[in-house]
Amino acid sequence: MDDEQHFGDSNARLGHSSRTVARAALAWLDRVDPGTHRRIKGLRLVTAYGLAAALGALRDVTQSAPAGVSVGALAGGFALWASVSEARTTRYESSRDLVILCVAAAFGALTFALFEPLFRQLGRGGAELILVTGAFLAGYLKRFGLIGAGIGSQFYIGQLLAYGMNLSPGDSWAIVLALLIGMLAAIVPRVLSGPAEHPAVLPALASEPAYGRHVVSPALAMGLQAACGALVVVMLNRAFGLAESAWAITACVYVVATSAIGTAERVRRRIYGTLVGVPIGIALLPLAEHWPLVVWALSAFGMIVYAMALPERYDIACGAFAVVLIVTLAASGVHSVSLLAARAWETLLGGALGVVAARVVFPLRVVRR
Repeated sequence: MDDEQHFGDSNARLGHSSRTVARAALAWLDRVDPGTHRRIKGLRLVTAYGLAAALGALRDVTQSAPAGVSVGALAGGFALWASVSEARTTRYESSRDLVILCVAAAFGALTFALFEPLFRQLGRGGAELILVTGAFLAGYLKRFGLIGAGIGSQFYIGQLLAYGMNLSPGDSWAIVLALLIGMLAAIVPRVLSGPAEHPAVLPALASEPAYGRHVVSPALAMGLQAACGALVVVMLNRAFGLAESAWAITACVYVVATSAIGTAERVRRRIYGTLVGVPIGIALLPLAEHWPLVVWALSAFGMIVYAMALPERYDIACGAFAVVLIVTLAASGVHSVSLLAARAWETLLGGALGVVAARVVFPLRVVRR
């Protein structure tokens, strides 16, 4: 009888603890996202990627695609990051922008695939030189507002996806298929989400830095900062052989902000998020081997947190994405801790280069509204 009573008390305490944790988690969600619109966007990101991956895995699609190319993964990348960059209020405007953003990603992937054989002849770091053009556009196109910033980001994302999949000119049809699937997968969840999402606001561009009689536009300065940092990564890779140089380039591209102070702040937050998220992701590696379904569920939750944290809590967003990235890579078969660690420290290297570029290459001052 005593054992039964003890067992019942233990269950009661466990149930109370679970309810306490659940209430604390819900309270945190309400503080970070009081209007729930970012949670809805997070669910839309997960749905878009899952729908694209499922459609890309259909037999009719895989049979018509070139061998060795994952149309589902490529389409999922187009749809996911287009959904991240899209920031309109109405269904029509959002759908229109999603089409434009997916086309920009496909065009970026196509440019990499077409020019890859030519640049690959340059040896180590040759293919990464193509990413420098995307790095420049990711910064420069911010002069055209939200849609311009999204197009530049998507162009670079397309190049990055093509780089990771080693796409070549013969894979052009796979890119077209991924574009069609990605547009459909991105638009359907947005149409279903309705007017529950709020538009994003692009930070004001900095004042134009003057050098003698020459005035450099803030957008051009940001493009050159990202491109210069990416070019330094390419040179370091050529000289020392970086294991994951594309990750350093990506970090350099996305830490460049509208001012030198803003770039330094983004790097600081990215470092905090990476230092917290990477160890958590590595600790979850055993789950990827034994319970892959749990890993994908955690990844979906991580992307929801990522969408909720942007743009104010860039550190939380980076930490959540680091966890998602590591566990999904592990679930896909990448279990090398040294390789995952290389991606982490090279990401920090890219962030540091972004700070240096923001301080040296046409530094921008903060604009007070």
